[in-house]
Amino acid sequence: MSEVIEVAVQHRLGQFALDAAFCSDGRLTALFGRSGSGKTSLVNIIGGLIAPERARVVVDGEVLVDTQAGTFVPKHRRRIGYVFQEARLFPHLSVRQNLLFGHWFSPRSARASSDLDGVLGLLGIGHLLERRPGALSGGEKQRVAIGRALLSRPRLLLMDEPLASLDEARKAEILPYIERLRDEIGVPIVYVSHSVAEVARLATTLVTVDAGRVTACGPTAQVMSRLDIAGFSGAAEAGSIIEAGIAGHDEVYGLTRLETRAGSLQVARIGLSPGAKVRVRILASDVLISLAPPVGVSALNILPGTVVEIGARRPGGAVELLLDCAGERLLARLTAKSVDALALAPGRAVHAVIKSVSIDAP
Repeated sequence: MSEVIEVAVQHRLGQFALDAAFCSDGRLTALFGRSGSGKTSLVNIIGGLIAPERARVVVDGEVLVDTQAGTFVPKHRRRIGYVFQEARLFPHLSVRQNLLFGHWFSPRSARASSDLDGVLGLLGIGHLLERRPGALSGGEKQRVAIGRALLSRPRLLLMDEPLASLDEARKAEILPYIERLRDEIGVPIVYVSHSVAEVARLATTLVTVDAGRVTACGPTAQVMSRLDIAGFSGAAEAGSIIEAGIAGHDEVYGLTRLETRAGSLQVARIGLSPGAKVRVRILASDVLISLAPPVGVSALNILPGTVVEIGARRPGGAVELLLDCAGERLLARLTAKSVDALALAPGRAVHAVIKSVSIDAP
């Protein structure tokens, strides 16, 4: 079975050399890295906006670029939807007209009415149809831009920093809709970002890009818990992702109980029903280590585990540890002095202690 997305590129842009390759069959593949690392150049090559010197690009089994074989499908024939950092809506057209513009590029535009209804429900923009872009918030504009891209019936959706121009409130507004795109539309997404919080919440496959090269590619939880990647975006944001199911709510204390492979977690109240699946993020700096089950502590979450790997000492004396907690990978950051004082080493049994208020859950 072929990968949904296969990319191998060698291309020079002035003094910048892009030499990157990755494969992904994830529903949402995030290209993650610092500004200027080559992420946008990669998506522009996938989308046909750049003709690369040497490349092979395959989407869902169809070869879009193969310079060795002389294959280059022009961008207007690739059936790729593109959502940019700015919404780029036509200011003189209504939301309805902007949305239906996408059908001009659809191979099956006769189904415009049913397609439009589905997109309106998916993105929650039905009440905006008669407005002009000037009367929309930033989050509403981006949802309309996503809808326009979907109505072109793409085989692939490219999203280049779609939340970068939004404030935190508008980001919080639009993130659930991008999750719905990932889970419901059946169209693979390549999502460019330099925000750890975004890729931790959204990505099923994470591709890290640095100085024009891919440094890691794989399931998001696995890549983010690698010690060589942990400080990639800055040590303060290093952390782990754990998939969980909602087991119940404690209405008295405003908490939600989650079940994970590592054990139960209690977090701040989540507005979802029992049985719902969520993804939680735990910063390495919020994990304490105890050699024995702690008693008389305020933290509600204590997970038994084993030290798997100890990273190199960072400037300032910090050290990252990788723990295995019943199959879940958990990062912890300690001082080198604490590592020595506890005689921590691979194979040592420990307990990870995590405060409920420290766990980032939707």
